[in-house]
Amino acid sequence: MDNLIDRAILALSPERGVRRVAARARARVLMNYNAASKGRRTHGWKAPGTNADTAAGGSRKQLRNLSRDMIRNRSLAVRGQAVTTGNVVGTGVMPSVRTVDDDPDAARVAMDVIRAHLLTPAIDAHGVEALPGIQRQVMNAVFSDGEVLVRRRMRNLRFEPDLKLPFQVQLMEVDHLDETITSYGQNEVIEGIEYGPTGKAVAYHLYDVHPGDGLRLRGNRFTSRRVPAAQIIHVRRIDRPGQMRGVPWLAPVMMTIGELSDYQEAQILKQKIASLLAFFVSASEDGNVFNGAAMENVAPGAIVGLGPGQTVTPSEPPKVDGYSDFMREGVRTIATGLGLTYESFGDLTGVNFSSGRMGRMEMDRFIQTWQQQLIIGQLCAGIGRWTLDTWRLVRLSQALPPVPAGLDWTPPRRPLIDPSKEIGAAVSEIEAGLTSRQRKQREMGYDPDVIARERAEDAARDSAASGNNTEQQENEDGR
Repeated sequence: MDNLIDRAILALSPERGVRRVAARARARVLMNYNAASKGRRTHGWKAPGTNADTAAGGSRKQLRNLSRDMIRNRSLAVRGQAVTTGNVVGTGVMPSVRTVDDDPDAARVAMDVIRAHLLTPAIDAHGVEALPGIQRQVMNAVFSDGEVLVRRRMRNLRFEPDLKLPFQVQLMEVDHLDETITSYGQNEVIEGIEYGPTGKAVAYHLYDVHPGDGLRLRGNRFTSRRVPAAQIIHVRRIDRPGQMRGVPWLAPVMMTIGELSDYQEAQILKQKIASLLAFFVSASEDGNVFNGAAMENVAPGAIVGLGPGQTVTPSEPPKVDGYSDFMREGVRTIATGLGLTYESFGDLTGVNFSSGRMGRMEMDRFIQTWQQQLIIGQLCAGIGRWTLDTWRLVRLSQALPPVPAGLDWTPPRRPLIDPSKEIGAAVSEIEAGLTSRQRKQREMGYDPDVIARERAEDAARDSAASGNNTEQQENEDGR
């Protein structure tokens, strides 16, 4: 018996008391996970049983706004975004054409169309960015907001004669989702996304104007319209089954970033105070007090005049101890929460080739996952689908080459830590039959088709130059 209540219940109702004691014993046997117990060590822990979207639904907007503010004002947050986007997108995930019969001439002509439309600002509805710039904006938005919308805008080539293909893309922050709508016919609308009977997103309800736009005077920013899902690419990281919306990547480390930034500012202020070394004058024996500068007007290093019998006492500035160690551990916690290396935040102290390579190998797994699942699997796959669909629509009227069988995407080249060692290892893998040459080329950020074409051009140029030199030598010998 554990307490007075058990003894009292046994005295008044033995049968109920026995059941109570037995239930308590069974609970002790079943509770094998300390983290699931309730007690002093787990006080304040919250573990609701909500699904992925419900867990963030009530706080998604606040998290998004906080994330944007931190990226605007906190150096660690903007560094995390820059490192993530710089590694995932880099100079751009570049397209290449795959033809039905692998005809190099057909691929070259089709690639000219791709370059003219996707790799110029013609693809951007605002006419500013080419595809690599759009990829960078998308990755920045996914990091800061957790998600971003890419909308297809069809164009009439009679009014846009410079476009090779009659469509452009418009990037839209998720603030455009009209979360006030709850239904559309028989379909349910959750947080601005309309779902069909099977649970698939069939439409997005979008505001015409960003609701936070304070510069545009015309138009109603709270007027929304229904856009079919086929015209939208919804890019976000999906971590749980059934998840439809994204969460800012800074969410797990926001508290750490905020507190670390506050600590850093406090230490900077403390250092300023520490630099204010001044001298204070005590009253003389006859009671005369020096009538000098007021306390708030004493400048750093100031030495004020003394009267007869007055003494000087130097100030004792506070010390700044443990700053480097504390900041280092805080930044390491943030880097871990984002899936990045500590060294990527700028501190290369004590890093050698082995440790740098091991850290990069771990981070590269995350980078490759984000490249394949977010940029290539969602954004590029969607834009590639729109490209081929519109190509079929206008091929005859625009005298375009045959529609390619598909588009392949090559991520940017990963910087090598030690090129001599890493390139040698890659050659050994190819020669040992562990990988193909074109796969290794793609892993290193090169397009195998471009390399093959350029090597053939180099060989033809060298052959022509060699032939010219031979003919010239023969002419000189004939003279």
